[in-house]
Amino acid sequence: MTTTLDIKIQGRDYRVACAPEEMTSLQAAADVLNARMNELAKATKSSGERLAVMAALNLADELNKARETSSGAQAHPAEKAIDTEDARRKIKSIEAQLDEVLAPQEKLF
Repeated sequence: MTTTLDIKIQGRDYRVACAPEEMTSLQAAADVLNARMNELAKATKSSGERLAVMAALNLADELNKARETSSGAQAHPAEKAIDTEDARRKIKSIEAQLDEVLAPQEKLF
């Protein structure tokens, strides 16, 4: 069963579908994203999609660093090599998700 959650990011309201047991976690994630986007907007004077991608990349970098720290094991340098094709796919996926979420908002302005 899914339900909807109304979140606010950068002063804009979004309605997202989620499972009831994920509502608290999703709201917390939205709060973190909103705070990070506000920080980046002030620091860079960026907005819109560029700001969202910058925030997503910063948060993904922090997540990766936290995972490395919590694992305690340092991977062999060759294992740390970046798979550029995979990175491109992930970025395109993020862009598609952003376009889907932001499209209804564009009609408002």
